[in-house]
Amino acid sequence: MPDAITETRHREIAVEHLLFWTMRYVEERHPGLLDSLDASLDKLGDPVSGADRDDGAVRSIAAKMIAGARG
Repeated sequence: MPDAITETRHREIAVEHLLFWTMRYVEERHPGLLDSLDASLDKLGDPVSGADRDDGAVRSIAAKMIAGARG
């Protein structure tokens, strides 16, 4: 049985894969989704408070996912 950290990593990989391919699928059928997501990034932030908060890092990851879905 994997430990909690390994299980969390596996879950994150699976969710990212499913989200990425869902974004590509929807964009093919409804052009504009990725533009809309890209325009929403300024509203995205790191929910943690304190010194570990890094809104830019969260936005960067999301921007890379959108760019990857664009092909």
